[in-house]
This record gives sequence, C-alpha cells and structure tokens, in this order.
Amino acid sequence: MDTGMRAEVADSWHRSAAAGVPADEVAAPITLPDDELRDAREAHPLARVFPLLDDVLGQAARDCDAIMAVSDEVGQLLWVCGTPQVLRKAEQIGFVEGSNWDERLAGTNAPGLALRLGQPTSIVRAEHFRHSVQQWSCAATPIHDPGSTRLLGVLDITGGDAIVVPQTMAMVRAAARMAEAELAREQLTRQVPTPRRPGTHLVIESLGRSETLLAVADGAGRQANLRLSPRHSEILLLLASAPRGLSGDELAVLLYEDDAGTSTLRAEMNRLRHLLGEELLLSRPYRLAAGITGDWLGTEALLAAGDLAGAVRGYRGPLLPRSTAPGVVRLRESLESSLRTALLRSGVPDLMWAWTRASWGADDYGMWVALRDAVEATSPMRALIDGQIGRLDRELGL
Repeated sequence: MDTGMRAEVADSWHRSAAAGVPADEVAAPITLPDDELRDAREAHPLARVFPLLDDVLGQAARDCDAIMAVSDEVGQLLWVCGTPQVLRKAEQIGFVEGSNWDERLAGTNAPGLALRLGQPTSIVRAEHFRHSVQQWSCAATPIHDPGSTRLLGVLDITGGDAIVVPQTMAMVRAAARMAEAELAREQLTRQVPTPRRPGTHLVIESLGRSETLLAVADGAGRQANLRLSPRHSEILLLLASAPRGLSGDELAVLLYEDDAGTSTLRAEMNRLRHLLGEELLLSRPYRLAAGITGDWLGTEALLAAGDLAGAVRGYRGPLLPRSTAPGVVRLRESLESSLRTALLRSGVPDLMWAWTRASWGADDYGMWVALRDAVEATSPMRALIDGQIGRLDRELGL
C-alpha cells in the first residue's frame, strides 16, 4: 500500500484482507439472482424515489460515460444505469444489478465504504482493493430514512478520470438529499392517527445510541417517528424487554441507581404517556400495548439462530451506552457478553476483525489474541494484529 493512503482507505483495505477478499478476484459476487431482484426492488423504500434519482443523476451519468448505481442497505446493487457501452465494460468487474459491493465481499470501493462509514466517500483508481477495479473511480453517499435516520442504501457514480472532480460528489450528495426530501414529503401524509387503531407496532432502535429512535406504525400504513430523551429511552427499553409488564416498584429498581421517590417515576411515566398516548402505555402493571421490534432483540434472535454474521452486522454498538440504569446496564452487558463469546468461539477472522475495529472492541485484548490465532501465520494481517497486542501489553503493563 502507498504510504500516502488515506486513513479510511487503509482501514478498508485491512477489513477487506481480514474478510479474505482476493485482490486478484475479477468480479464482485452476485447475491441477488435475477429471480429475486425484481421482488427486492419493488419491496425497497428507494423504489419510490428511483425515478427521481434517474432523472436527476442518471442522465448526467450517461452524458459523461459514467454509471449511476443504487444499492440497498447491505450493498446489493438494485439499479445500475448507464449507456450500453459503459455497462458492458462494467460487467467485466461484476458491477451489475444483483451484485454485492459490501467491502467484505468486493474489497474497498466507494459504495461499500459509504455503507460502512455512513457518510459520503470517494475511491480513486488504485485505492480500490481489487486489481480489476483500479481503472475505475467512484463517489458515493448514503441515503437515510428522513424520519428514523435508518440507512436505506447508497447512491453511487462510477466512471473514469472525468468524474474525479469535486463537482461529482456535490452532485451525488444533492441528488441523495432530494431523494430524502421526497421521502419526507411522503411521510408527512402518513402520521399516526389518534385514537390508534388495533395493530399498532413499535420499532425501537437503541444500539449504539444514547437517545432511542422510535417508529410508531398504526397498522394502516401510517407512521410517526420520535427521538426520545435518555430517561424515556431507558423506560421504553425496560418495558420492551418485559412483555408481561413491570410494577412501579420493579421499574424503579431497574431504572434508578439509588432509592428514588415514587413521585419521580410517576412524573416520568406521565410525560411518556402524554408523548405516546394512553392507549399505548398502560399501567398496573406498566406495559406496552403494541407489537415490538427492537434492534437489540433482533441481534439476540440472530445469535440464537446461529447467524453470527447477521448478529455482528446488526450490532451498531452497546445498548444505550451512556445509561447507568441498573436494568439497562444488565441488558447491555448480557448482549455484549453473548456476542463476544460467540465471536471468540467462532474463530472467523473477518467477524473478529470487525469487532476489534469498532470503538467498543479496539482494546479487547482477548479478541486480539484470538484473532492472531485465527489467521494464517503468513497473513498480511499478522503484523498489524501483533502491533495492537504489543500496544495493549504496554498500556496494561503486561
């Protein structure tokens, strides 16, 4: 690697190598075959704004012999647009609809890195990990749901040297923001009615967040999105983890580090009930009258099903990491311990590497040692792993 390589690109090369991506692999893998591609497109939220993206950015890409591509949230290309001549050239590297450009499958590239970092990024020629892609350059930016901020996919421009100008990234970002604005406009017409109808469902995102993102769907296609305060985030998490409900005393023990007056909890519950509605937050015992989907519950389910890769992919960080509520701390430590134990037992280098490259796993001495044992002695990753173990030895006085 060039010593002048940007830090985020070098880090991506490390992840690509740890995932076992061959640098001489010609084409990216197909993970959405033709018989599944159409259904995946129709079901994806970005289908509603793809015509806008094609009109705004797709034509500009064709005019400069480039390609516009739109991926889903796991890196699968749902739409690839360009002139027939350029599309045929792109087929040679597997840049086609249904291919997967997650950097762990296709090596360092702009769509994969934008997906990983959650921010606009560009990759120019030799910065690509795979040799076959180094004749191309690309600029990509994520597209998020404007209400929940959930990642929906990535918008990308791929081409030759002509696109390596600041205007390209500005154009890609502007098109993505237009798409998000259009999605937001649609959501304004789909707010949750009062009173709520049967079939209300809550989607709770608390992994890696200090403030929970809550989506409330009424079962009739309408949805409201809320960002909760830290205390309300804790209460909702605890109630969502106790389907049968909690008494006031039980909830207070889980919520407060010391003896807090019942009036304090009662006031918090009244504020939360005012926010959510009386039909949704019940009492005696306190419980949620709705179906519940939680990102931490999904990670637990994937672990239980043996899908470790899915669990690692869905783990966005510790559960409400700043919370000191005893019940939240217990849930957070339990999930983290279960995931970490499964990783150590797996011996899968790219999954263990993903853990050590995250902020919560960077100083995990045991994981670094297990990773060293898991990779081949000739792996280019060994020097980096040994360096990190040496750093921790010095810091820990070992």
